Amino acid sequence: MRYALGIEYDGSGFLGWQRLSHGDSVQGAVEAALASIVQHEVDAVCAGRTDAGVHATQQVVHLESTVERPLRAFVEGTNTRLPPSVRVLWAQPVADAFHARHSARARRYRYRLLNRRVRPALMREHLSWEPRPLDADAMHRAAQALLGENDFSAFRTAQCQARHPMRDLHAITVRREDDQVIVEVQANAFLHHMVRNIVGSLMVVGRGERPEAWIGELLVGRDRTVAGPTAPAAGLAFLGPRYPRAWALPEAVSLPEGWIDRPRPLAVLPYADLDA
Repeated sequence: MRYALGIEYDGSGFLGWQRLSHGDSVQGAVEAALASIVQHEVDAVCAGRTDAGVHATQQVVHLESTVERPLRAFVEGTNTRLPPSVRVLWAQPVADAFHARHSARARRYRYRLLNRRVRPALMREHLSWEPRPLDADAMHRAAQALLGENDFSAFRTAQCQARHPMRDLHAITVRREDDQVIVEVQANAFLHHMVRNIVGSLMVVGRGERPEAWIGELLVGRDRTVAGPTAPAAGLAFLGPRYPRAWALPEAVSLPEGWIDRPRPLAVLPYADLDA
């Protein structure tokens, strides 16, 4: 039987989602806890892998098990075996055709920047910091040049293993809430460090060092070496994937009513969404 689970985690104490032989990973912790529930080894396939220091509010995984357990065991039982920084939020059976990564039609991230002269004392692992004033409105206007299906080579790390740089960016917003600047972005999939590289370039615009049109010029130029720096991992949180409503998953990970699937550039690739 196939099960889907929703998971939140604080990534600051892990080397990322992916299971590793040389350090703590979220996947390793989740699989060990689930294995104790179903009494066999578990392979938890996630919707989008996150890198060291990146958090998730609604990661989705699927797993196979021939052992039937009450759904309560997958939530409460697993949580008693997880570290305090990882929690299963929900669990439900799904059809065998469901795949946490490949069935997703969209993924969402949020990046939080504390924009004041003093470094944060609270929430240090969940905020990036920029002491110089940022114009969030200018950043928002500049970011709109990235919408649509584009070649995002200018915002792709050299270590990215995706087979092509084409991604369909559905929405991006930048807003200020008191002394925080918040960037939210949704796309069909992301390249390695894509969100952090976009944020790093938008900060250059926000500081007034480049005009708003520069972001569109970077996109067209496809040259990572002339774009802004990679923003720190601490400010990034994976808000989760979104699936067609036919899968009957919780509302938080379901596409809105009336969503029309756009043609996907290519298949969602194995190395998409690694620390976007």
